[in-house]
Amino acid sequence: MRIVLYAAVLLVSAAVTSGLSFLIWRLSMRFRLYPRIRERDVHTRPTPRLGGIAMFIGILVAFGIAALIPQFHLVFSEPLRVVGLLGAALLVVVVGALDDVWDLDWMLKLVVQIAAAGLLAWSGIQLTTLPIGGVAIVDPWMSLILTVLVVVLVMNAVNFIDGLDGLVAGVATIAGGVFFVYVYVLQYNNQTDYFNLASLSTAILIGACLGFLPLNFRPAKLFMGDAGALLVGLMMAAATISVTGRIDTSIVEQPNVLTAYFAPAFIPLLLPLAVLLVPLADLALAVVRRLSAGKSPFAADRKHLHHRLLDLGHSHLGAVLILYAWTFTASVGVLLFMFLPWWGPVTFLVAAFALCVVFTLLPIARRRRLVADGHASPDDEIEGNEGAVE
Repeated sequence: MRIVLYAAVLLVSAAVTSGLSFLIWRLSMRFRLYPRIRERDVHTRPTPRLGGIAMFIGILVAFGIAALIPQFHLVFSEPLRVVGLLGAALLVVVVGALDDVWDLDWMLKLVVQIAAAGLLAWSGIQLTTLPIGGVAIVDPWMSLILTVLVVVLVMNAVNFIDGLDGLVAGVATIAGGVFFVYVYVLQYNNQTDYFNLASLSTAILIGACLGFLPLNFRPAKLFMGDAGALLVGLMMAAATISVTGRIDTSIVEQPNVLTAYFAPAFIPLLLPLAVLLVPLADLALAVVRRLSAGKSPFAADRKHLHHRLLDLGHSHLGAVLILYAWTFTASVGVLLFMFLPWWGPVTFLVAAFALCVVFTLLPIARRRRLVADGHASPDDEIEGNEGAVE
């Protein structure tokens, strides 16, 4: 029964988002509500970027429907947390939408992101303990700073990878699905309330991403823009913070002694990192790259992970699927430690990571084979990059 209710709100979020995405696309094309093509953009046709508005309204309606369902009363028994989450989402969506049309200064966007993260913390969605050993964060200012740092970090990490059709929505769907399973298992082990904010917001976010994907998958007719990417990052960060560090490790049932030691202590820390592997890796590389060049970490460039995959010779769709695969491998691999003896997840991770590496580097092998066969010279550009042309 519980999973049916989660599925119901997911479908509401998906349906509303899908319908509004189509409406926003039609209105944006009619009134030319789309920005000019930037040098770093992969697409070559002007494309509306206001899909994040449809996603936000879909999420808002789904929360409204959930509030009418008696089984979700535990979530809404703390209304301040729900109001804080939706209020923070509204902040980033409004500023993100304005940026999608007029390209705002990065400093203004950062200030709004900090304000949104602060609103989350004020409403009670904040880090109060660390996930290893349940160490309490006694200082309220330290709790606030860590919460703001995590939320802003995740929002920007997700925003950084928003460069290919369907990439963010797909990665968020995969990561959200794995995280939902994790929270649901904790509920069955009496770790959290059966219906909590983390599981509800994750299910609703998955629905919004699925509802948006039909118009966003290649060839995309509508982008989620900064409004959507920041919204996805905020929702993922809030769900993670709501669960991470609040787990009684003594009552988690594990398959064997080694996993019993490993999983309770480290999964609350490793799983959020795993589900956000692609955006966090891209963010880290971008910050190091830009600071090394003496630039602002928020200075835009065309050297993100998805750009590099295109430059390697992957097609647009191929690059997206590879990043999906990396997200699936890391998140599912860590989650499996909750269900299997240690050798099962380790075997899966080794095999799956090896396959990801092979497919990631496949254009290089193809290139070398063509050179060896005399069909190409070492100085020729790699063909087959569909990402730069639409």
